Amino acid sequence: MTEKEYAKLVKQMQPRSPMGKDCFNAFWIGGLICAIAQLAMNGYTALGLEKTDASTATSMTMIALSALLTGLSLYDDIAKVAGAGTLVPITGFANAVVAPAIEFKTEGFILGVGAKMFTIAGPVIVYGVSASVVYGLIYWITTLF
Repeated sequence: MTEKEYAKLVKQMQPRSPMGKDCFNAFWIGGLICAIAQLAMNGYTALGLEKTDASTATSMTMIALSALLTGLSLYDDIAKVAGAGTLVPITGFANAVVAPAIEFKTEGFILGVGAKMFTIAGPVIVYGVSASVVYGLIYWITTLF
């Protein structure tokens, strides 16, 4: 069996994903995550925090909540239903850092947690920082004229 024949067989055997249902679940669960964050933001501003401080506290709250749900093995169950709805918000990034750390903790703190923690999130950080540097340079050059 050639590689092309195998790829064709795999494509035929795969169950089709219900795209409409998947998009709907991603939309409403992702929206629910954002609504929870907005409620936290409103709560922090009601407690007297300024908008920038409330934004920081909200981000920290959502990251902590995501890490907790990942540690309790609940985040993956939510992600199975929501798909990209859980990946796009900051909670998805927190899950991408915490999940490998939990998975490789048996290998020790240096070679396990430390080395594997950023295997998924590392490229996101690298390309995010690189893109911001390029954008910053473009912005700086355009403000010179």
